[in-house]
Amino acid sequence: MNTSIVIADDHPLMLRGLTDFLTSKGFNIIGSAEDGNTAYNLIVKLKPDIAILDIRMPNKTGLEIAEACKKNDLSTKIILITFDKEEDVYEEALKFGVYGYILKEFAVEEIETCIQHTLIGKPYFSQEIASFLNHNNSKKPKTLELLTKSELKIVKLISENKTSQDIADVLSISVRTVDKHRSNIVSKLSLDNKPTSLAVWSNSNKDFL
Repeated sequence: MNTSIVIADDHPLMLRGLTDFLTSKGFNIIGSAEDGNTAYNLIVKLKPDIAILDIRMPNKTGLEIAEACKKNDLSTKIILITFDKEEDVYEEALKFGVYGYILKEFAVEEIETCIQHTLIGKPYFSQEIASFLNHNNSKKPKTLELLTKSELKIVKLISENKTSQDIADVLSISVRTVDKHRSNIVSKLSLDNKPTSLAVWSNSNKDFL
């Protein structure tokens, strides 16, 4: 397994623990850092496939690094690990196009699955995060009212990690039609055009679909 990874966390035990665990699983840890500036510089210099970042670090937070990577069109995929369950932090992570959002208490159990999802372009978020947010915000997102019945069917299938070809097969329509619907949905929801944006949005709202 040649997946290259940079890990950053200002808690040495967490940093060492994740590094040792992922190394034992065959991942290539090419750099580590205990602060945000060092982490971002490593991402720019080494161009890892994935960066696993603590959200709250000195100098630059994980969110600020994710924002900088998006702004500068860096190809490294971001996974955030955190103790935070605040909704605004989670929404910021979605806005910056992160691929994974994992609670630290479940990091060892979930990180390998999260990386596997990330490598094939599928977002992964701790189920505990989704459960917490749904418990604290049970109202159906108003943005869903903007979508047609056909678009809602497609969003639901996207939340189940279906590809455009899968969706075409399920709905008995062409891939071209699916892609046209996807484009319309992205426009209506005011998402950016990154391939993962709609998948992340659908995943975070799957309980309402």
